[in-house]
Amino acid sequence: MSGHSKWSTIKREKGAKDAKRGAVFTRIGNQIAIAARSGIDPTMNASLAMAIEKAKQANMPVANIQRAIDRVADKNAAALEEATYEAMGPGGIGIIIETATDNKNRTFPDVRNALTKNGGRIADAGSVMFQFTRKGVINVAASGEDALLTVLDAGAEDAVEEGDELVVYTDQKDLAKVRTAIAESGLAVTGAELQYVPNTSIPVEDAEHLNKILKLLDALDDLDDVTNVHTNADLGDEE
Repeated sequence: MSGHSKWSTIKREKGAKDAKRGAVFTRIGNQIAIAARSGIDPTMNASLAMAIEKAKQANMPVANIQRAIDRVADKNAAALEEATYEAMGPGGIGIIIETATDNKNRTFPDVRNALTKNGGRIADAGSVMFQFTRKGVINVAASGEDALLTVLDAGAEDAVEEGDELVVYTDQKDLAKVRTAIAESGLAVTGAELQYVPNTSIPVEDAEHLNKILKLLDALDDLDDVTNVHTNADLGDEE
C-alpha cells in the first residue's frame, strides 16, 4: 500500500504505555460507546466487536467496557459526537485527527492549541482529506509468503511485511469480513480498525524534522477526545 508509515506502529507502542496510566481507556471507551449506537450485541455489530477486542488487548477492565456500552442507553450521559479535523504539520505534512467528544467547544480549541504550539495549523476542510483513502487496516502476527497468500485469499486488497507482522489493507466495507476470514485461517489478528491511509508519503528530511513531527503527533494523540491521528509523513524506520 502506497504511503504507509510507521506512525501506526509507534501509536501501538505508545498505547501500551498509556494504558498504564489509564489514558487509553478513555479513548477506547469513547470508541466503544460510538460503535454501540449501531447495536449493543457485538455478535451482530462488527464495529463494536472490534472496539471490544481493542479494549481487551489494552487490558481494559470488563466493567469499563460494559460501562461504555451502557452509555448508549443512559439518558443522563452526555451524548458523544464524532468530529474529524484536517491539519498541516511541519514541512507541509498532512494530518487527519479523529475525535469523539461530548463538547466540541472544548475539543476544537484543544486540537488547535496542540497544533499551533507544535508547528502545525488547522487546515480548510477538504484540503488534506483528498491525500488519504479510508481503508480497513488489520495487523497480523505472521510473516512470509504463505501468510501473505493466506491474507490475500481472505479478501485483502494488499499487505506489507513490517518486521514480524503483516499490515493488511482492505476496502473499508470489507474490514470485518476479511478480519474474520484471516482469524478463521488460523493466523493471529492483533488489531483491526478503519484508518485514513495516505495515498503517497512525504519524506522526513532529517532527525530534527522527525522530532518536530513526532512531538506534534504525540501532543494530538495525548488529548483525551482524540481517538485516532493519521499522517502522510514517511517516518521511515524510526520508532
